[in-house]
Amino acid sequence: PRRPSSPPGPMPDALDHLAVIRETMERSSTFTAVSGWGYCAMGATALVAAAIAIRQATTESWLAVWLAEALAAVTLALVAMHWKATKLGTHLMSVSGRRLFVGLLPALFAGGVMTVALMRAGDPRQIPGLWLLLYGVAVMQAGAFSVRTIPVMGAVFVVAGAIALPMPWWWGNLMLALGFGLVHIAFGALRSEEHTSELQSPCN
Repeated sequence: PRRPSSPPGPMPDALDHLAVIRETMERSSTFTAVSGWGYCAMGATALVAAAIAIRQATTESWLAVWLAEALAAVTLALVAMHWKATKLGTHLMSVSGRRLFVGLLPALFAGGVMTVALMRAGDPRQIPGLWLLLYGVAVMQAGAFSVRTIPVMGAVFVVAGAIALPMPWWWGNLMLALGFGLVHIAFGALRSEEHTSELQSPCN
């Protein structure tokens, strides 16, 4: 007797179409794994760093404190985003996630280069304003691939940086504390409330 033939599998063209559809959906999606509590933690560490940095006797030691804070902030942000992405069932390095990180890099790289240049020129007074300004640009650019709260926060940093640039050294440091500290905490709390509303919405 003839053996029954197995059902035909998906056609290669159909699989190709499904792959294209999936990739298109990923590219058009936004990165929602932005943790409000992560931003709050970053703001808290920035306030501590600002209080320690302003007491340093040299610009080099001041810079060392802020570099340590930057490392701590990046670690906190990545851990918080990974935790939230896992909770949402998504990947941190999804298409939208990679686009967000790539959007951050150019302005942050420019900030690092300009910091070295200002330190070598003996003009560190403009560093606080420069950091706030370029961080805001980076957040606004990356925020195009994330939730609407993020580019708004970036715009606030840009304004803070523009205000801080002509300020004396002490006031520039105060703007650093307000920006990286209080602005992060405020928008982190706002993002947490948004996330709660999204979960409670009947449309979700």
